[in-house]
Amino acid sequence: MLDAVRGAHARARARFWELHGAPQRLTLDVDATLITAHSEKENAAGNYKGGYGFHPLQVYLDETREALGGLLRPGNAGSNTADDHKAVIDLALAQIPAEYVESLEILVRADSAGATHGLADYCRDARMRFSVGYELTEQVRAAILQIPEDAWVVALDQDGNERENGEVCEITDMVDLSAWPKGSRLIVRRERPHPGAQLTFTDHDGYRFQAILTDQPDEDIAVVECRHRQHAHVEDRIRDDKDTGLSKFPFKAFALNEVWLEIVMLAHDLIVWTQALVLTGELAKAEPKRIRYRPLHVAARLAFSGRRAKLHLQDTWPWAADLVAAFAKLKTLAAASG
Repeated sequence: MLDAVRGAHARARARFWELHGAPQRLTLDVDATLITAHSEKENAAGNYKGGYGFHPLQVYLDETREALGGLLRPGNAGSNTADDHKAVIDLALAQIPAEYVESLEILVRADSAGATHGLADYCRDARMRFSVGYELTEQVRAAILQIPEDAWVVALDQDGNERENGEVCEITDMVDLSAWPKGSRLIVRRERPHPGAQLTFTDHDGYRFQAILTDQPDEDIAVVECRHRQHAHVEDRIRDDKDTGLSKFPFKAFALNEVWLEIVMLAHDLIVWTQALVLTGELAKAEPKRIRYRPLHVAARLAFSGRRAKLHLQDTWPWAADLVAAFAKLKTLAAASG
C-alpha cells in the first residue's frame, strides 16, 4: 500500500510539473518534528524533550513548497542519524522525475542535526551540494574571537538587501575541516540578540553566533549564508502539515501510520498544486486552515437534470466567485493539455 501511494504521488507530481513548469533548481529541506501520541501505539516512544510519541523526518522542495518524502520514526529516534537522513532523501529523489534529478543542481539543507560525515559524504557521492548548521565547538569559538573587525561582511535579507542586524565571515582557513569533503567551507554569522533575549555562554561581547558548513562555491558568502537561512521555510511547511493530519497518527499499527504520513504529504501537495494552478491573490499563498474556511466551505447543492449534474454554489458566500474562477481555470488547463 505504501509503495502504491508513493507511486501515485510521483506520477501526479510529474503531471503538475508538466502543467506548471519545473523549478530551475532543487533545494531539499530536511527537518524532523515531534508528534505526541498519548495511546499505546506501535513504536511510539519517549523523546528527548520528555514527551511521548513519534519523531517523523521529512523533506520539502523549497522552490515549489511541495512535500517530497517522509520517514516515520519512533519518538526516541536520534535527530542526527545519518542513515535516516539518507533514507528520507532517497525517498524525496524518487519523487522527482529522473530527468530533473540528472540535469538540475540539487542543494540539501538541514539544521545542525544534518552536520554528520555520513550525510556530507552521501551528498558528495550523489553530486549534491549541502548546507547544514554547524556546532559552535571550542575550536570554532576560538577562531571567531580572532576575526578582525574589518573582516565581517554585512548579511543579506531574503530580498537581497543588507540586514540592519547581522554580519558574516568565512573561517574555513582558521579551523580544521580535513575530515569533511574537499571544498567544504565554514561560514559564521554574528548578530545582536533581540531585546529581552537571554544570552548564552557561546555569546561574546553582546553578539550571538551561528555557523554553517557548506560546499557551495559561491564567492559571495553573504549570499551563501542568506540561502541557508531560507531553510527556516521548512517550519512553515511542517506547521501546514500539522493542520492537515500530521499532528495525530490515528492507528495503532505502525505500518498504517506510515501510510497515514504519506497521505498527509499527498494532501499537502494537493493544496500546493491547487494554489499554483488555479488560485490567485491571497488564496494562492494561504495556509490550509484558510483554504478550508474560504473556498472549500462554501455551501452548495448538487442537482441532476437531463443526465447532467450541476453544482449550484451559494452566491452570497464571499469566496464563491474565487471557487467558480478556479473551476474555470481548471477547465482551461484540461483543454489546453488535451
